[in-house]
Amino acid sequence: MSIKDDVNYVKKELSGDEKVLESAFKLESLYRKYKFQLWGVVAALILFFGGQAVMTTMHESKLVKANEAFLTLQTKSDDANALNVLKENNPALFELYSYAQAVKKEDVKALESLAASQNNVIADASAYTAGALSKKPVDSKLYNELALIEEAYLAIVAGDVKMAQNKLELIDERSALSVVSEFLRHSTIKAN
Repeated sequence: MSIKDDVNYVKKELSGDEKVLESAFKLESLYRKYKFQLWGVVAALILFFGGQAVMTTMHESKLVKANEAFLTLQTKSDDANALNVLKENNPALFELYSYAQAVKKEDVKALESLAASQNNVIADASAYTAGALSKKPVDSKLYNELALIEEAYLAIVAGDVKMAQNKLELIDERSALSVVSEFLRHSTIKAN
């Protein structure tokens, strides 16, 4: 019986080896059939990941240049070369820097030009600040409640108490500006 078991064991082993060999032949025939497509996919993957690495390196290089220019502008705000480097390498940071400088210098024209920015935050803040410096009410998403208080104040100064009260009622009681709103509302009651 042990010889019979040994023979069965050898048959099973040979059968397993045959299957491995058969699979290798199938794999080789598939490789021959799709060799160009396979190498094309490999080349495309190498190009994709290589391109991604190059793009990332270029982007990081631009950010480093922009940061260096920004640091230079922090010490020398009149450096035209640093301003151009910042504008070319990081337009969003350039707009933010321009906004900060315009606010610092109270430059209404610069703020009005920044109000046309593609960056919604810069555009809204610039429009609001330009309006505040010109003492003209401006609708603002960022400074909505502050704009309402300013409009109410300008209405009080103009003598239009009813409009001031209407503007102050639009401010939420949970807002941080509700105390100022209440103060102005009480001052309009005394003005009546």
